[in-house]
Amino acid sequence: MKLVSKVDLQKYTGLWYQVGRYPHFFQSDDCSESTAEYSFTEDGKIEVLNRCWKDFYSGEYTSEVRALGTPVDENGNWLRVLFYGIFPADYLIIELDSENYQWAAVTSPNENTLWILSREASLPEEVYSSIISSLEKKGFDSTKIIKTSRQR
Repeated sequence: MKLVSKVDLQKYTGLWYQVGRYPHFFQSDDCSESTAEYSFTEDGKIEVLNRCWKDFYSGEYTSEVRALGTPVDENGNWLRVLFYGIFPADYLIIELDSENYQWAAVTSPNENTLWILSREASLPEEVYSSIISSLEKKGFDSTKIIKTSRQR
């Protein structure tokens, strides 16, 4: 899998909205809206706060999961994230708006997970389509991608 060459993790931190994803057993269909928020801890690790929203604007969420991530190397494009202190997951950043950090796509080494992330609750259709096209060239199946309700 070809990762983006370099990720400035300072720019990458902050709130991301999921605008598309592959179906996953750990993310049920009733989680139509979700966010991931990345921040640095005092010891230099990256805290990840994933939330599934019932209604983002009212502040009602159905679940949240916190995890700690560590960059695998100095490129910042591969994070090893530990959930509940025992379940590791590798996040590979394979698409990124490297100029403004407004969107990204993340997968796992076996490519059975996929998330399309945006700094806004939705992306302009031409940007979203461009990301999908690039993912298809990398071998991802666009027919499996579930758009979030705000991206539709």
